[in-house]
Amino acid sequence: MNSDSDLQIAGDILEVPHLLRPAREHPETVAEFVGLARAVAADRAQWAHLVEYDATSRWYHRLRTGPGYEVWLLSWVPGQGSGMHDHGPSSGVLTLLEGELTERTENGATRRLTAGAQRVFAPGYAHEVVNDSLEPAVSLHVYYPGLTEMPLHSPACTTRTAPRHAAV
Repeated sequence: MNSDSDLQIAGDILEVPHLLRPAREHPETVAEFVGLARAVAADRAQWAHLVEYDATSRWYHRLRTGPGYEVWLLSWVPGQGSGMHDHGPSSGVLTLLEGELTERTENGATRRLTAGAQRVFAPGYAHEVVNDSLEPAVSLHVYYPGLTEMPLHSPACTTRTAPRHAAV
């Protein structure tokens, strides 16, 4: 018996169309949502001209929607934060486009996010995102299903629901 694999492919595997999946128009898996976020992040012309900074509240803009998902663009000036919250029944992908943000979880974990960092989270994952740097930051958020609630968590872990437009 050959010590290498006994499986050998003869010819061009790309010529076997029944073995290949067709490209999907919209993402359906976690990996595809991460890929969508990376593709949008890489295409600055798609989002950079839309970014605004607001010293009184976090700025946000719904960039795109698809079947069951939403893509949001947010800006953060120094000192702005989301408060401790979760995303209800939505899963998400947070991608930092510019600057630095700090993520804190209910169990006390802290992560420093820099440009290019991505965080994937499941429904019910509670965190707080804060710009505690000296420069503004821009982030991209993909939610599936689309964001319908954002319960805020008090220090005693009681919740209240924030307005729909307060995407994070």
